[in-house]
Amino acid sequence: MEEVRTAGFWVRLGAGLLDGLIVGLPLVLVSYLFTGTTEETPITSIGNLLYLLIVPVIWSGYTIGKRIVGVRIVRMDGGKIGIGTMLLRTLAAGILYWATFGVLVIVSVLMVVLRDDKRAIHDFIAKTKVIYVK
Repeated sequence: MEEVRTAGFWVRLGAGLLDGLIVGLPLVLVSYLFTGTTEETPITSIGNLLYLLIVPVIWSGYTIGKRIVGVRIVRMDGGKIGIGTMLLRTLAAGILYWATFGVLVIVSVLMVVLRDDKRAIHDFIAKTKVIYVK
């Protein structure tokens, strides 16, 4: 049986930056057309949230950025993620990160950098991991 390699910090960061450019930037432009501001609006917030919740579910754990860099989100048993998993991963972690004024974001980054399994807080909450795809 072949060992599954978990994705580390830099590849995950790269995927997130690509998602921001490919999805986030167009959302900001659409929001600007409707509101006249480039600051966060319901259009950008809801658009990003829906993207992060729905796309990985219908696209087998990938976002556009993750697909480009060759990683995807899976359950700990290797199975496909569902909407419940993504709700836990995205919303619960987001609430925790917000409630701690970003302190847990730093803890999560350190976990991905220092732990052998490369899992962040949101991975533990949802029982997921990010793996390299062959």
